[in-house]
Amino acid sequence: MTEQLSKAEPEDDEISLLDLLQTVLDNLRLLVLGPLLVGLLALGYSFTIAPTFTASTLFLPPQQQQNAAASMLQGIGALGGLAGAAAGIKDPNDQYISFLQSRALQDALIERFQLMERYESEFMESARRQLSANARINSGKDGLIRIYVDDKDPAFAAELANAHVQELTLLLGRLAVTEAQQRRLFFANKLSEAAEMLTQSEQALQASGVSIRAIKASPQAVVERLAQLQASITAQEVKVATMRGYLTEAAPDFRQALTTLAALRAQLSNAEKLNPSATQDAGNYLAAYRDFKYHETLFELFAKQYEIARIDESREGALIQVLDAAQTPEHKSNPQKGMIAVLATLASGFALLLFVFVRQALRNAAQDDVSAQKLQRLREAWARALGRRPRTP
Repeated sequence: MTEQLSKAEPEDDEISLLDLLQTVLDNLRLLVLGPLLVGLLALGYSFTIAPTFTASTLFLPPQQQQNAAASMLQGIGALGGLAGAAAGIKDPNDQYISFLQSRALQDALIERFQLMERYESEFMESARRQLSANARINSGKDGLIRIYVDDKDPAFAAELANAHVQELTLLLGRLAVTEAQQRRLFFANKLSEAAEMLTQSEQALQASGVSIRAIKASPQAVVERLAQLQASITAQEVKVATMRGYLTEAAPDFRQALTTLAALRAQLSNAEKLNPSATQDAGNYLAAYRDFKYHETLFELFAKQYEIARIDESREGALIQVLDAAQTPEHKSNPQKGMIAVLATLASGFALLLFVFVRQALRNAAQDDVSAQKLQRLREAWARALGRRPRTP
């Protein structure tokens, strides 16, 4: 009995496969002519679709030279670590891509080319989404950034692609992006503050009744030493505050900076104890002269750092270097008529094959009493789901 069942199972499988093949052969004309007809219709429809052209531009973003800047900063020990917070850009290309996709740059393009009317958008947000869909931006391992722009007008596609680079250049002119640009902006602000304080201290010194020329003719070495110490302490405090942004308190460089600051403060305290007359009377000309020398020294330190940052900025080459400007494309990129016809043929063929098998399965089920009852219950359930009254056999 067991042997008979084991022999019957392969026969049932073989009959099932033959039934499937028979179903395919019975509907061969439908399975062949149907997809071909759908493919021809899809091919004909593709000719009615307006062609799309793709223009592309390739450029090299500004490059940073942090090593040169760091070597020049080492010449001024008190301010050598100020650029740490300004640096820290891990992948500049990702940053420039974010600039290209920013709302500020997109709004400038929308206003420049009147894209709201061109895209028939009622709101700016809709125009931005359409612009983002038409403009694709990516970066390769070669460090270059590519911009692809799709449009029905090939000349406009090239113009819009080149406009992305132009607007990025204008945007970078308003921002401090590179490490040297950030240092230049930082020290420009500090230099302005130091210049203002120097002017105030100079006016206070003149008000003390002693001219600057007379004091310089007979320099006060001790007062100058105190002023230099105070300026060095201020610069070191700025350095420590800056290092807190990118170093932990346990870092060797940070601990060394704290040690240097403590040593400078100790030197100033000892110098003031040895020369109390310089701090007893704020109106004394020695105190005014010391204050003047302090701001003068601080101004010189910031001026040197500002000039170093300007030199580094010019060496970095902040201008965008365009390798391949977008040209008017000669061939359309979409629609791909052949691909549309092939995909439509394959999809319709699969759908028809599934339809043939399902239809044959329903026919076979209708010949079996148990399956026929199940189908009837399914029809009744479907009718109730649609709110209809089930038919009574």
